[in-house]
Amino acid sequence: MKKIMIIDDDVCIGDMLEELLAKENYSTVRAYSGTEALLYLSSHRPDLILLDLMLPGLSGEELLPLIRNIPVIVLSAKADINDKVELLMGGAADYITKPFHSAELLARIAVQLRETAAAAQKEDSSILSFDAIRLDSSSRTVTVSGMLVHLTKTEYAILKLLLRNPSQVITKSLMLERISEDTPDCVESSLKVHISNLRKKLKSINGKDYIESVWGIGFKMNEDLTTSDES
Repeated sequence: MKKIMIIDDDVCIGDMLEELLAKENYSTVRAYSGTEALLYLSSHRPDLILLDLMLPGLSGEELLPLIRNIPVIVLSAKADINDKVELLMGGAADYITKPFHSAELLARIAVQLRETAAAAQKEDSSILSFDAIRLDSSSRTVTVSGMLVHLTKTEYAILKLLLRNPSQVITKSLMLERISEDTPDCVESSLKVHISNLRKKLKSINGKDYIESVWGIGFKMNEDLTTSDES
């Protein structure tokens, strides 16, 4: 049974959400402040979080960047597009404005849980591929068009992250966070150098520029390459 955490100081809204989720066979846990939620998350891991922004103590905006590797759907009365963009860029998986329809919320929850399950299944795969690139995590080898490419530890970690999320723009901050376990010495000032070297090594094999820079945001795999090959 999937566990969903409701972080909202409004008792009535929390009760409504708890009842709604119980009908869909989700288990729930409640927190009424950002501080209480952070304490719970220090030793527990729900499958998804519903987060209100206007919380006593630690606000939702302050709590969001402290949540790691758990999809967060923000529930807020704030409807301004700038607020939504800022929260989505800050780590929220989705954003729904209050008041909302129950069916829409349930659909968005189902989508996030499905995507999380798919990502976990993909991560378990030892082989990642994109166009002519093939990364074998069991042997930690990378080939392009069948030719072995020698990568540094940091370059390998960056490529593995991008291959796992080929359609997603990975922000610099998220990239540093995700690869920090394998490459703790990589910092923002050196990240561009590592990516530049990685791009050159991949391109040297078949002339293709596999990594695309998204100005002001981050990096992603160049999907135009696979599209052009199919056309």
